[in-house]
Order: sequence, then structure tokens, then C-alpha cells
Amino acid sequence: MLRKISAIVLPTVLAVAIVGFMLARVWDDLLVALEHAVYSYLLLAVLICIGAWFLRGWRYRYILSSLAVTVTLWLSTACIYLSQTANLIVPARLGDLVRIFVLHHEADAGYSVSLSSIVVERFFDIITVALLGALALPFVLNVPDWFVTIIVAAILLCGAFVVFLLFAGRFESKNKYLAMGLRLIGQVREASLSVASVTVLSASSIAIWITDIVICYVIALMFETPVPFIIVALAIVIGNLVKAVPVTPGGIGTYELAVALTLGLAGVTPAVATLIAVIDHLVKNLVTLGGGIVSLYLFGDWSVDLMRRAFSRSLQVEEAGK
Repeated sequence: MLRKISAIVLPTVLAVAIVGFMLARVWDDLLVALEHAVYSYLLLAVLICIGAWFLRGWRYRYILSSLAVTVTLWLSTACIYLSQTANLIVPARLGDLVRIFVLHHEADAGYSVSLSSIVVERFFDIITVALLGALALPFVLNVPDWFVTIIVAAILLCGAFVVFLLFAGRFESKNKYLAMGLRLIGQVREASLSVASVTVLSASSIAIWITDIVICYVIALMFETPVPFIIVALAIVIGNLVKAVPVTPGGIGTYELAVALTLGLAGVTPAVATLIAVIDHLVKNLVTLGGGIVSLYLFGDWSVDLMRRAFSRSLQVEEAGK
């Protein structure tokens, strides 16, 4: 019981503490900025965010089709909505396991195939974000050294993963668990390393992350703040690479802090930078939560029980090997 409490409550407290500290230190200036905000941009940001989720759903549908799993765009998008909603509460991104069980129930997909599809999706997300960051770095002055370190590290890790995929295909094993691992690696390689897959997944991933950057840029316009698009791009890159380390549920707190610090490089005041970072993440998370609730309604009672199990941390990784 104590371990469950520490695994869920402590990261949540940390997330709230970070955001609370960011808001408290510039509270008076925040109120002034909110009074002069143009709220029509907020609605535009929400609409773009909804469209971005369907872009993600389309990409995930393509990944599944590469693994011989046929689903509709609605189902693939709902899968992502549901798992990302779980990730807002469940630590260490264990909410991704929800997607495995949804696909098994709705499309009779094997657990290893579903897990492989998530690995492919995550790989293209990380490599795309890192490369966009690398392209942005030369155009930004006074970049902290740790920005460069985190971007280069992400690119190197992705490169090492590709090499691993290529060489792992040469091995075979009769050991049950090792054979399962090799099969999963083979499925990841099949879905991600063909010319067609690289082309389609790279193009769609770039579109997804450019859209993510645009959402933050539109929110910056809400405060009539002239932030260069390249700075916003770097802020989203750093925010998401920091968020990839599962310190807090959904990266709440760490994401906002990283985005606000990056926006400060362009001379954005601490209050406005904080507002942009917090509202950007809030919009994306609320749209995620809304999509998750709609998905629960569409899937029915069994999915509600699944989410309860996810939140009680009774979804076990070992089940995915069945």
C-alpha cells in the first residue's frame, strides 16, 4: 500500500508543487496579462488540438495496418485518447498499457503486436522532436548547454535503437521469453524500417509536431506576445523531451517549467512565459481528457472497468506477454 501511495501521490504532489511555484512567483503579473488576453485565440488552439489528435490517430492506424491489424480512424484515435488520459494520472507512462487491452478487445490484436505498435509510435515521436530541435538550435542565441545535451542524447539513442533493430534480426532463440522479445523486435522492424513506412511515418510525424508547435504559437498570440516561431518550436521540443522522462504524471510541471524557461530566451517576461506554458499544456491535456471520456462512452462499460484497473495499478506488464 505504501509503495502504491508513493508511486502515485508523490509524483502528483511534485507536479502540483512545480506549477504552483511557477504561478505564485509571478501572480500579480499573471492577472494583468490575463486581463489583456485575446481569448478567440484560445478557441482556435483547442480546435487545432482536436485536429492534431486525429492526425495521431491516422498515423497509428497506418502503423497497425503495417502489422496486419485493421482498425478504423475512430478506433485508432480513441485508443490514443484513452491511453493518454490514463497517462495523466498513472505514473511512468503505464497508461500506454491500456491501448494494448483496447486493441485486443476491439480488434482481436495480439498483445505483442499492440506493444510493438506503441514502440514504433514512440520512436518516431522522439526522433522527430529531437531532429526539429536540432534544426532550431542554430537560430537561437544563448542556448543553455543542457538543451544541446538533451537533443543530442535523444538523437544518439534513436540511432542506437535503429542499429539494434537491424542487427537483432540476425538472432534466433528457442528460449520462450527471448523468442518473444525477438518476435516483438521483428514486428517493430517490420512496421518502421521499410522505405514506405519511413516515408509515411516521418511525414506524418513532422505534420503532427508542427501542429503541436502551432498550438503553442497561437496561445502566445493570445497574449499579443511577439515570440519567434523558432523559439516556440524549441520550447515544445525541450518541453517534450523533458516530459519523456516520467518524473510526474503526464509530465505536468516539468513540461511547463521547460517551456517557460525556453520562451525566456526570446525575452518573454516570466509571467507571460508561465501563462503560455501552463495554458498550452492545459489545453492539450483537457482535450485529451475530453477525448478519453468520449472514448469511454463509445467503448462501453468494459473500458470503464479497464480504466479503473489502470488507475489502481492492477494492469501488469506481464499480462502483455500472454
